[in-house]
Parts: sequence; structure tokens; C-alpha cells
Amino acid sequence: MVLPQAGSLLRIFLGEDDKHEGRALYEWLVLQARERGLAGATVLRGLMGFGAHSRLHTFKIERLSLDLPIVVEIVDTREKLEAFLAEIDPVIHEGLATIEAAEVRFYRSRQPHP
Repeated sequence: MVLPQAGSLLRIFLGEDDKHEGRALYEWLVLQARERGLAGATVLRGLMGFGAHSRLHTFKIERLSLDLPIVVEIVDTREKLEAFLAEIDPVIHEGLATIEAAEVRFYRSRQPHP
């Protein structure tokens, strides 16, 4: 895969309990990104956060929250990320998405692994 050094980073902020067709929404998003050939995706689980309703989501030993903040990060060109957002928009009922410029650098081994 060839990606220009001037790429973009899409961040989608969700709740851990968000679902699509019985599957975790973050999992569905990553699989959709992979299916569409986007350069890469990572899911991050937050320890604490709040969203549109200002309800605090936190991880505490004495009370385990099952709806922790989730951030799905996807990198590719801005055009491909915009097209991806247009496709997934009807599925995301609550959340936030941002796109920002990102300098892309690939680190790959030049020698094959044994």
C-alpha cells in the first residue's frame, strides 16, 4: 500500500456499549475500514470521559463501568476517509468524529522474517 506522507487521521468517539447488528460498533467500524482497503485502524479504550449528555464514564475498581469511552483511529488519505464517513454515517447514532492532517511514516522491516 502506498500512502502519501501528507495523510489524514480520522477519530471516531463512541461508547463501549454502542452496537450495530448485534456486534460492538467499534469492531464493525474496524472491519468495514479493512474491507474498504483503508491504510490502518486502531481501537483505544478510555479510562474516563464524557460525551453529548455530559454523563461521566469512568473505570473504578469499586464500580466497573461497562460503557467506557472508545476511540477508533483510522489513517488514510482525506478523500478516502471522507468517503468512509459518508458510508458509516447512518449507523452512528451518538458520537463524534474528527479528521485532522497527519504526517504518515511507515516503519517496516527490510528483511523478511524467518
